[in-house]
Amino acid sequence: MSDAVALEARDLSRRFGEREALRGVSFRADRGETLAVIGPNGAGKTTLLSILGGVLAPTAGSVSRAPRDVGWVPQQPAVYGKLTVAENLRLFAKLERVADPEAAVARMLEQTGLADRAGDQLGTLSGGNRQRVNIAAGLLADPDVLLLDEPSSSVDPRQRERLWGFVEGLARAGTAVVFTTHNVSEAERYADRVLVLADGELLFEGTPASLHEAVGTDLYDFEEAFVAFLRERGH
Repeated sequence: MSDAVALEARDLSRRFGEREALRGVSFRADRGETLAVIGPNGAGKTTLLSILGGVLAPTAGSVSRAPRDVGWVPQQPAVYGKLTVAENLRLFAKLERVADPEAAVARMLEQTGLADRAGDQLGTLSGGNRQRVNIAAGLLADPDVLLLDEPSSSVDPRQRERLWGFVEGLARAGTAVVFTTHNVSEAERYADRVLVLADGELLFEGTPASLHEAVGTDLYDFEEAFVAFLRERGH
C-alpha cells in the first residue's frame, strides 16, 4: 500500500445465511479524499462500512487498516442524551483508550465548534449539533480514516451545509472520509470519487463527472444519470 493510500479493501464479501450482501468488492481511499458510496436500498452500503470499521467481519476478503485506525460514525447516533456534550466525549475517549482523554475532548470541542455547548445536555441540542458530537466521538482517536453512514439524514439544510463544511475541513487536513448517502446530489457536490453498489456488487468507481459520462448523454442531471446508469445495468 503506497503512502497516498489511507485504506484499501480487497475482494470483500459478506453473507447472511443464504443472502450475499457483498460480493468481491475492492477499492481504495486516498489520504485527504472524500469517497461517497451510493446505491439503491439493500445495495450493501452499510454492510460495507460496518466491515471497514470492524463492526462486522467479512466472510471473505481483507481490509488494510485495523479497526482501531478507523473512525466509525453510524447513522443512528451512539451518544447519550442525558449526558452533556463533554461527558459523552470523555466517555468515548476512555472507551477508545485515548492516551490523554481530556486533551482529546478539548481538541474535539474546539475542532467541531462545540466548546460553548460542552456543558449542555445532549438531548437539548439540535439534530445537526448532535450529529457533530457523534462525528467528534468518531474522531477522538485521531484516525486516518473516517466512516460516515448517512451523516446528514436527520439535519436541516442550514445544519447540513455546516456539517459538510466540517467534513471538507477534515479532508483538507488529510483524513480520508468514506460516506454513504441516499442524497446523490451530496455525492456529486462533496465527493472526489463515488462507488456505486447494487445488490452487493461494485458497479462503478470514479469521479461524479465520469459516472455522468458513462451514461453517454448530457441531458440528465446527476441524479437522473445515476438512475439511468443503474437501469442500463439491470438494477
